[in-house]
Amino acid sequence: MRLNELRDNPGAAKKAKRIGRGPGSGKGKTAGRGIKGQKSRSGVAINGYEGGQMPLYQRLPKRGFNKPNRKKFAVVNLGILAKFIDAGKIDAGQPITEDVLVESGLVRRKLDGIRVLAKGEFAAKVDLQVTGASASAKDAVEKAGGSLTVTTASASE
Repeated sequence: MRLNELRDNPGAAKKAKRIGRGPGSGKGKTAGRGIKGQKSRSGVAINGYEGGQMPLYQRLPKRGFNKPNRKKFAVVNLGILAKFIDAGKIDAGQPITEDVLVESGLVRRKLDGIRVLAKGEFAAKVDLQVTGASASAKDAVEKAGGSLTVTTASASE
C-alpha cells in the first residue's frame, strides 16, 4: 500500500449539497428558501420571535432583586494568608492592613474592602486590620494568639 492508494471508505465522506447553483442541481434559483418573505432574505434573526405572540421570556414572572448599592468585598482565606506569611511575602511582625495585602499581591484590589474567611490552616501570630471577617476567621486568628480588628471605613469612602 502506498500513500497514493489511500482512499476513504465508500460513503464515509459525503459531498456537501451546493445550493443555488442552477436548476439542474435541485436546489437552484431560490436555493430552498421559497419565495419572498423575511426568511428568504439575508440577515434574518428571529430566534426569540413567536409570530406576534408575547415571547416566553416576557410571559414569565420576574424573580429576585439586585441591590444597587451592595458592597463587593475582596475575599482572603486564612490558609492563603498563612502561605504568604511562610513565603516571607508578608511580615507577620508588623500589623497586616489592607494596603499590605494589596502590596504583597495576595489581593489585586480592595474593592469595597477586604473580608477574611476561615478556610485553611492558620497558626501565625498576627495583627490583622480588615474591613470584614467571618466569626470563625476571628476565632482562628485569636486561637493562634493574634488579633483581628474589623474597621468600618471602606476603600470607597
